[in-house]
Amino acid sequence: MAMPRGESVKSHHIRKKTRALVRNSQCVCLDNLSQGTMLPRWELSFYLFASLGFHLYSFYEVYKASREHEEELDRQFALEIGTLFGGLKKDPTDFEWNFWMEWGKQRLVQFLFGHMAVSQLANMLARKHRPWILGAYGIWASWCVLGAHGTAIIFLHTLISFCVAQFQSLVLTWLCSLLLLSTLRLQDVEEVKRGWYQTENEYYLLKFTLTVRCLYYTSFSLEFCWQEMPTGSSFYSFPWLVAYVFYYPVFHNGPILSFPEFIAKMQRQEDCSLKSNLSAFAVGLARLLCYWWLAELMVHLMYMHALYGSASLLRAVSCWTLGGLALAHVLFFYLKYLVLFGVPALLMRLDGLTPPPLPRCVSTMFSFTGMWRYFDVGLHDFLIRYVYIPVGGSQHGLLGTLFSTAVTFAFVSFWHGGYDYLWCWAALNWLGVTVENAVQRLVQTPCVQDSVVQFLSPRARRRFHAALASCSTSMLILSNLVFLGGSQVGKIYWNRIFIQGWPYVTLSALGFLYCYSHVGIAWAQTYSVD
Repeated sequence: MAMPRGESVKSHHIRKKTRALVRNSQCVCLDNLSQGTMLPRWELSFYLFASLGFHLYSFYEVYKASREHEEELDRQFALEIGTLFGGLKKDPTDFEWNFWMEWGKQRLVQFLFGHMAVSQLANMLARKHRPWILGAYGIWASWCVLGAHGTAIIFLHTLISFCVAQFQSLVLTWLCSLLLLSTLRLQDVEEVKRGWYQTENEYYLLKFTLTVRCLYYTSFSLEFCWQEMPTGSSFYSFPWLVAYVFYYPVFHNGPILSFPEFIAKMQRQEDCSLKSNLSAFAVGLARLLCYWWLAELMVHLMYMHALYGSASLLRAVSCWTLGGLALAHVLFFYLKYLVLFGVPALLMRLDGLTPPPLPRCVSTMFSFTGMWRYFDVGLHDFLIRYVYIPVGGSQHGLLGTLFSTAVTFAFVSFWHGGYDYLWCWAALNWLGVTVENAVQRLVQTPCVQDSVVQFLSPRARRRFHAALASCSTSMLILSNLVFLGGSQVGKIYWNRIFIQGWPYVTLSALGFLYCYSHVGIAWAQTYSVD
């Protein structure tokens, strides 16, 4: 395979190792216990309909609890009168969803459409200069939305990272990125930034933008360090860094696109008609509107976020309602990111870029490894390429793998904010991935493999895989609830399901997840790509 133009031998080697690790992560998800084995159609149909039935009935219980406690939740959280669904009240307590919807209505949508128009005009009239035109547009849009101070601080962070990268030291580059990221946690610095804006939402938009931009200039700087100077590519220059950092569709919230992927597509001058582009855009936009409508329907019918905000109600609701709240919460999170990542993905395709795949449905996830691999693919690829492999990856034995994985999750926690509940979430994910990999290695040993083949038929191995996956999925859901609702929500679920609910509630929940795991395994085997 030819090496892409502008990529050093070392960078190319890292890319090959990244692809190999991605393939390995897929193999972990498709456990050797059941790989290639399909159950009878009637049995798979039973698991599918049972899973759908559990979803629908538990959602109905959440709906009933929402109606039953509506007045109490309204007093506590000020439910909003909705206009979409016949005057149904809306749960307004998911900060992230409301934040981006408000900004979308106010200004972001018009600047995203502006980017689309500028990009198409540049493609027709000045294709060779399109990266610089789009970079200039991104700076102007940032100036309009975040103001002069906000744009200047993003430019300053980018410039500092570029200057430090000139030393071509991975350690210095990472120290620089971590120090710049840590400035977002300094109270005095944050108070100065708050003074630049009239509303708290404007300040938070700058904070979120700086957090995402950190991964972008870090990607460029690490790639620059891997270049073989003085024969490094002209693409590793400050103008290209500015064009990359200020590329507007992914500017405020991602998804994450590495610098080599950005360059590889931007340097190609592909011909594509405006008509076909707009046709694909219209189809994608219609799909995104459906996702948005479903997300809005969920917060109108089920007050899941408000119920999570009331510990007393969470301890009092039925176990069916508790399970329905967990499913509703993670599915809403999935729909939310289909919309938030889907909008920039549409514009990236119009620009000839290949966006990371959209998140896979969480109801088909049955492992920690699969969740990380398939939900936020851009972040996963960043972590593998720039954190896990450089630290050592799996090349230095068991202890090296444990250390590399721990460093990766520690960085994820710090990047998300470094709060106590995030460290707990990161620790749970590290433990989950470690246990899954340990089981995988155990199953691959000749002794265990021979015993499994001797005593279990292929279909029995598939069922055994689903039983193991149900245990992993229960912990995966628990860790996601800690991430979405905080440590207190995680403790309530642990106590009610696994302590107070033992054995009947615990075993019932694992039985339901056993059905979900069968559906997820079948989905992964059907739609996996070699």
